[in-house]
Amino acid sequence: MKTLTARRRHILALVANGNTNAQIGRLLGIHERTVNRHLAEIFQVLGARDRANAVAIALVVGELSPQHIHMPTQEAAA
Repeated sequence: MKTLTARRRHILALVANGNTNAQIGRLLGIHERTVNRHLAEIFQVLGARDRANAVAIALVVGELSPQHIHMPTQEAAA
């Protein structure tokens, strides 16, 4: 299996933390369409169907670790 680039791993970590493509684009200073292209490549590399599946596969194969995912605070969850 091919591995993800550092940029794509970063984007997937942002996805894993609940960010939309538009939010990721703003955070990284790139266009939302560029985020879409990165995600398409991420899905292809991982053999994923969608965002949730990509995060799950990335955790299993070691592209992401649980430390990449931040638990929401109780105030934010309420």
